[in-house]
Amino acid sequence: MTIGVPKEIKIGETRVSLTPSLCRRCVSLGAKVLVQKSAGLTAGFTDTEYAAAGATLVGAAKKIWAAADLILKVKEPLPAEYGQLRDGQTLFTYLHLAAGPDLTKVLLQKKILGISYETVEGADGSFPLLKPMSQIAGRLSIQIGAYFLQSQHGGSGVLLGGIPGTMPGHVVVVGAGNSGAHAVQMAAGMGARVTVLDLDTRKLEALDTEYRGRVVTLMSNPANIEAEVADADLLIGAVLIPAAKAPIVVSAKTVARMRPGSVIVDIAIDQGGCIETIRPTSHEKPVYERHGVIHYAVPNMPALVGRTSTLGLTQATEPYVAMLVKKGVERALAEHQGLARGVNTENGKITYGAVAKALGYA
Repeated sequence: MTIGVPKEIKIGETRVSLTPSLCRRCVSLGAKVLVQKSAGLTAGFTDTEYAAAGATLVGAAKKIWAAADLILKVKEPLPAEYGQLRDGQTLFTYLHLAAGPDLTKVLLQKKILGISYETVEGADGSFPLLKPMSQIAGRLSIQIGAYFLQSQHGGSGVLLGGIPGTMPGHVVVVGAGNSGAHAVQMAAGMGARVTVLDLDTRKLEALDTEYRGRVVTLMSNPANIEAEVADADLLIGAVLIPAAKAPIVVSAKTVARMRPGSVIVDIAIDQGGCIETIRPTSHEKPVYERHGVIHYAVPNMPALVGRTSTLGLTQATEPYVAMLVKKGVERALAEHQGLARGVNTENGKITYGAVAKALGYA
């Protein structure tokens, strides 16, 4: 098997899909590994390290796409890469197809075997390859929100932790999954007033037990969302339905009721976002203003901490990559049900129900 690791080209992307350590393991299992020169530099991994691990360094990405049986990436292919996808190739990356109809068409036309990190399942029904990036995005959302709340960035000038004699900032987190729970952890650690809303009472009970009343937990319904969002200094959108388009849970009307200079960070933007007024931004232009509220929605937010994100991602993907190399793609998918759940496209068809439904194929 030949594995290809092209350099990520999404704006501001600093992660890499393969560390020298994982490269060494793949080579030891008999794979040939092609790594584009400087692909790992922004995550702190040098070409020399990859060469020492047994990789063949390649200058042009197109040579990697042309030669590799299995392409490992972090982010979904961008339009500039569509033409380099080879018919019948296997692609293992975050795909987020529910928010990418154009990419989906390309994968179907070229009969790409698209294995999506975000739908690979663990034995307990969890999503182990989504988890580390959700955790990082959740933690980063509070750092980012605190930054844009500063007066010099157009924010309301609220210090989330406050000081004695003043009210701390109010952080509202909609969604108590992995990303939401880690946002709550960071916000509570900074001393903010924190309210978290979710439909799952078990998640709310777990947070209530963990924080012993220091975090307010509420059922996610229109009345509670409207009341809490209107009072929020920082709103975190963390609603996720794996592989499906994120539902809109905060309306434009509700956003308009927020105080001027408040901040919204929508972690769900990879799946279309859960705030009605949100649209994707980039690391070059991360925010825009709507109704006097600052909106942040960078799809590859974890790239802000490329080293940590790469290590977190690859330690999660390593068992699956090793399985694909050791057993071959067909056998690995046949023998591992959780990995097979990661298949979103195969032989010109969408094979994951939520994706098909979101894109109108079902």
